[in-house]
Amino acid sequence: MLKSRLITALILIPIVIAALFLLPPAGFAIVTLAICMLAAWEWGQFAGLASSSQRVWLAVLCGLLLAFMTFTLPAYHPVHLPLIAGSLWAALGWWIVALLLVLTYPVSAALWRSSRALRLLFGILTIVPFFWGMVALRQYHYDSDHFAGAWWLLYVLFLVWGADSGAYMFGRLFGKHKLAPKVSPGKTWEGFFGGLVTTGIIAWLFGLWAPLSVSPVTLLTCSIVATLASVLGDLTESMFKREAGIKDSGQLIPGHGGILDRIDSLTAAVPVFACLLLLAFGTL
Repeated sequence: MLKSRLITALILIPIVIAALFLLPPAGFAIVTLAICMLAAWEWGQFAGLASSSQRVWLAVLCGLLLAFMTFTLPAYHPVHLPLIAGSLWAALGWWIVALLLVLTYPVSAALWRSSRALRLLFGILTIVPFFWGMVALRQYHYDSDHFAGAWWLLYVLFLVWGADSGAYMFGRLFGKHKLAPKVSPGKTWEGFFGGLVTTGIIAWLFGLWAPLSVSPVTLLTCSIVATLASVLGDLTESMFKREAGIKDSGQLIPGHGGILDRIDSLTAAVPVFACLLLLAFGTL
């Protein structure tokens, strides 16, 4: 399992980085839209959609919704447009609610377990803001520097990857105290703090070498909150998988499971980071 995970990661990471820097914003948005459609297809399991046809329709409707939202905007999407800004602020609100659901699980599940509509709403609040967070960050200062947004997205990706890898290594070596045993028994507090240490090192290195033109306080604040959000995104998906009675959201990525298994942390970290950086701190 570990060998296949490493091989898949070594193949996918260069492809992702190439897409960040080589694709124009429109092409990047199309690729992100396709990823969101696959995520919606997998989310159908969490919402209780038993048949494949129902899940396909959910993916198609998600794609049509995002495409319609995109076509209603100008070619260059300023983040302060109500549709984009509203999506990012909604993400911030949703992940605060998700934190409460995770902290009080399994009691909280009684509120949404029997409601398919509510579980679908949770999916919309997870996938749609993720799409706009990716697009907004990629288009950051695109008119003056075509690669500024790519650097920001790469930074967030490295934060999330670093938190995940650090948590895995520290958890395996030192893990004793369970972080959220009722949601994800394998995660530990030692792994959690190990992930924070790893992301701190990544933030420091990026601050030294990458062209991230923002104050250290803003960068530190956004980075810490985004890292915490990434952990929450992982725990939230684990909670929904536990309720659905499945181990992985899919089998699309060898050794890694499904699309949601790979982007669960990003679905929280990306929109939260974009909301803080671009709207809360006004780094436009």
